[in-house]
Formats: sequence, structure tokens, C-alpha cells
Amino acid sequence: MAEGPTQLMERVLDQRVTLVLKDAREISGRLVGIDEHMNLVLEDADEKAAEVTRHLGRLVLRGSNVVTLHAPQGPTAKSR
Repeated sequence: MAEGPTQLMERVLDQRVTLVLKDAREISGRLVGIDEHMNLVLEDADEKAAEVTRHLGRLVLRGSNVVTLHAPQGPTAKSR
């Protein structure tokens, strides 16, 4: 049976990810939480907009604002 988006996202928990938001900002940080609405919690987050980068620390993002998520390490093996 195919995995849903939430299950795939749970497999990249505790990894560093890069998100692109609807307003073209890029947010990078360690994914530490996700809920059923695809809201995300990032730790040690940094925001890049145009030529400016700033450190944000812990960040909660509404899932509907996320366009793409890139996890360089890829999903970890599914544990049962």
C-alpha cells in the first residue's frame, strides 16, 4: 500500500530540510514536528529572501504555505 504525504514526512523527521514557500522565501532547518494538516516545526531555522539570510531559531510553518520540501538525505528506512 502506498504511503501518504504525512507518512513520508515522518520519515524525514530530525533531518535538515529546505522549504520553498509561496512567497519564494527559502527556509532551511531541522524538521522536528509535523501534524495532520502538514504544519511543520523546524529547529535552528534560517530564512533566505533575495540576498538576505537571517537566523530564525524554532519556527512553526503553516503547511498550506509550503510549495516544496527538499530533504537531501532522503527518507530513512521505514521502521515497524
